[in-house]
Amino acid sequence: MTEQKNTASELDHRETARFVVDLFHRLIVHHGLWFAEVKHQMGMEKALTVLGQVTERSSAIQMKHLAELLGFSMEGGVPSFLLEMEPEALLALKDRMAKNWLVNDGIWFQALEGTEGMNEAKRCNDSCWAQFSPVEAHSIKKFLGLGENSGLAGLKRALGFRVYESINSQSIVEETPDSFIFQMNRCRVQDARKRKGLADYPCKSGGLVEYAYFARTIDKRIETECLGCPPDAHPEEWYCAWKFSLKAIENHT
Repeated sequence: MTEQKNTASELDHRETARFVVDLFHRLIVHHGLWFAEVKHQMGMEKALTVLGQVTERSSAIQMKHLAELLGFSMEGGVPSFLLEMEPEALLALKDRMAKNWLVNDGIWFQALEGTEGMNEAKRCNDSCWAQFSPVEAHSIKKFLGLGENSGLAGLKRALGFRVYESINSQSIVEETPDSFIFQMNRCRVQDARKRKGLADYPCKSGGLVEYAYFARTIDKRIETECLGCPPDAHPEEWYCAWKFSLKAIENHT
């Protein structure tokens, strides 16, 4: 029987390594809980502003300390070992991070579906998208340096930097000065279901939240219309399609 340890300082080398991994997990969850509570107390707009400030400052401090401890340098806020990776390896890491995000999302869904049923899993999933879409849009907005009113051009750029861009296949069609249509041509989740002979996952309820909230965070003037999303019937070339339009600015003069 393993000797009982009463404090973390008593752990052996392997146990300490496991404990470090758990500490990373706790840090991530605590970061998310802080955001959720600020949003609850002060609203999404204030929470996103604070999130941006906190992330920038906290990341700089944490990475500085890790760099000193682990012996790597920071260049423009990026760990040097990432910059030194071969381009193919760095792209593979980007794609793996995106796939890990999807795996995590799916495991959460399955955990609830298995114990509480599909309806409860979908309810939580849709609510989660209501929180994540504005956060992702805000993060991309800051990463790209988009202004508050970047319009459809800003939204088109932002859609190319979502996590999904590294996982699925998407396209923009039928562009006009005041609108464009976004299609999800290949979806990793739906393709997997198709290979298993299963019907499309009915993701429309989540998509209505996901795309509308994302677009509105990029530019409050943008309106979102669903042209089709499972369980809706759809052509072979796409699973879901969304039309984004820029509302006319009212003239108050």
